Amino acid sequence: MLTVNGLGLQYGKRILFDDVSLKFTRGNCYGVIGANGAGKSTFLKILSGEIDAMRGHIALEPGNRMAVLKQNHFEFEEFQVLDTVIMGHRKMYDIMVEKNAIYMDPEASEADGLRAADLENEYGEMGGWTAESDSAELLSILGVKEDLHYKQMKELTGSEKVKVLLAQALFGEPDILLLDEPTNDLDAETVTWLADFLADYKNTVIVVSHDRYFLDMVCTHIVDIDFQRIRITTGNYTFWYETSQLMTRQMANKNKKTEQKRKELMEFISRFSANASKSKQATSRKKALEKLNLDEIRPSSRKYPFVHFKPERDPGGQILNVEKLSKKNSAGELLFGDVSFRLNQGDKVALISRDPSALTSFYNVLAGEEQADSGIIEYGQTITKDYLPNENDSFFKEENDLDLINWLRQYSEEKDEQFIRGFLGRMLFSGEEVYKKSSVLSGGEKVRCMLSKMMLQHPNFLLLDEPTNHLDLESIIALNNALKEFKGNLIFSSHDHQLMDSVANRIIEITPNGTIDSLMSFNEYIKSEKMKAQREALYGKSLV
Repeated sequence: MLTVNGLGLQYGKRILFDDVSLKFTRGNCYGVIGANGAGKSTFLKILSGEIDAMRGHIALEPGNRMAVLKQNHFEFEEFQVLDTVIMGHRKMYDIMVEKNAIYMDPEASEADGLRAADLENEYGEMGGWTAESDSAELLSILGVKEDLHYKQMKELTGSEKVKVLLAQALFGEPDILLLDEPTNDLDAETVTWLADFLADYKNTVIVVSHDRYFLDMVCTHIVDIDFQRIRITTGNYTFWYETSQLMTRQMANKNKKTEQKRKELMEFISRFSANASKSKQATSRKKALEKLNLDEIRPSSRKYPFVHFKPERDPGGQILNVEKLSKKNSAGELLFGDVSFRLNQGDKVALISRDPSALTSFYNVLAGEEQADSGIIEYGQTITKDYLPNENDSFFKEENDLDLINWLRQYSEEKDEQFIRGFLGRMLFSGEEVYKKSSVLSGGEKVRCMLSKMMLQHPNFLLLDEPTNHLDLESIIALNNALKEFKGNLIFSSHDHQLMDSVANRIIEITPNGTIDSLMSFNEYIKSEKMKAQREALYGKSLV
C-alpha cells in the first residue's frame, strides 16, 4: 500500500494542490487525470521520490518495491538491452553485477567467494536465476526482436527504446507501478496487450494517460486533480466523465430537488454497473460502484473547446481516387508502395501504418506538399480539402510573430476583431490570452489554433495527421465529437484508440507492398485474424 498524507506543492503563488491525503491499495489501477498544467506528471514524480513536495509525506509499505516508467529515452544508451530491462528491479541488478564481478576476478579471496555465495542465494530468492529469460520473454511480447536483446540501447530506434523502458518498468512484478503516458509511441497491438496485462495485474498501478480507451480498459479508480485538490473516485474514465457532466447539469438546474437528483444519479450508476461486464476488471469495478458514496462525485472545473466543422458545400459523387501511389525516403527506402483506393460519400477513413514517417509522407502527398514517386491522385471537382499536419511549426514562425487575433485573422473571411475574439474564446483563448504571440504557444495551444484555422476554412474533406498530439483530454473529447458529427469526408490517424474506433467506418493500412482496405471499425480491424494474416503477408513478417 502507498499512503499520501497532507501533501502540498506550489510554485510561487501558484498552488498545484494542497493538503492531499490518499491511499493506493493493492489490486487497483488508478488513472490520474487533470487539465494541462494541473500537475499530473509532477504528482507521479513526488510519489516516486524524484522531486520533493513542500508539505506532507509519502509512505510506502515496508518490503514493497516501486517501479517507474522512465521518460528519458537516452538514459541507458551504453547498456545492453537485456540489462536495461533487469535494471527495473534495481536491487536484483546490483546483486547480479556484484556477484559477476567476483566471479570474473582472478584474485578473488575466500571471503569474496563466501560473499558471492550469499549474493547468489539472495539473487535466487528474488527470481534472479530466470531474470534473463523473463526479460527476454517480456521484450519479445512487446515486439522487440531477439536479435536486439544483446545490443546496446543506443543502437535501437526510438520506438524500440520506448518498448524496452516499458519492459523495464514491468519487469519483476513491482508492488507499485507508476506509468506516465505509457501508450505514447506504441502501436495498437502493443497498447491492447498492455491494457490486458494491467487489467489482470494483482498489485497497484498508478497511470497518467490521455488515451481514454486505455484508461477505460485498466482503471478501477480515477485520481482527479482539480480545484487544487486531488480526489479518488471509483470507476473508469468514462464513468468519471459522465457522472461529472451529470453533476454539472444538476448544479445548473437549481429547481431540481435533492432527492430527485440523488435518484437520477443512482439510476445512472446502476446502468453503468450493468455495463461494466465489458471490462476485464468488471467484477471488482462493479462491486466498487455498488458501494460508491455519492459524496465522492464532484462536478469538474474543466472547460471544453467548441470544435465544429461545417462544410461550405456538400461533396459531390466523386471524392478521391488514388492509384498505385509509391514513395521512397531520402535514403531510398520504400515508405509505401502500390497504394490504391477510391473514397465514397460518407467515408471516414482511419489511415494506419507500422511506419509513422510513411503516414506523414503520405499525408503530405495527399495535401500536395510533396510529390509521389509514382501514381495518381484525383480529387473530385466539388472537394475543398484542408490539412492538419503532424508538425505545425511552419505556421508559427518567429519572423511572422503575430498575436493570436492577427494570426487567426489571416485565415478568416470575417476580419472584425470582435468576431475573431469570440472565435478564440470558444477555443479557450480568453481575456489577455488573445494577445499572446503565436511563437510562444504550447503544443496544445498550437493545435487548437490549427483547428480554429480549419473551422474557418469550411472544408468538406479533412486530412488529419495525429490531431490529438499535445491535446488534453477535454480537447480530445471535443474533437472526437466534432469528427463524429462532420458531414464531409475524412482521412485521419491518431494514437487515441477511442477516436479511431468511434469515428472511422473504414480502415486503410498502407505498406511498402500495397494496401489493406476494409469496411469495419478500428476495434474489429485490430482484432481480426483475417486482417492480421493479410498484414503478415504484406509486411513479410509476424506481428506482435
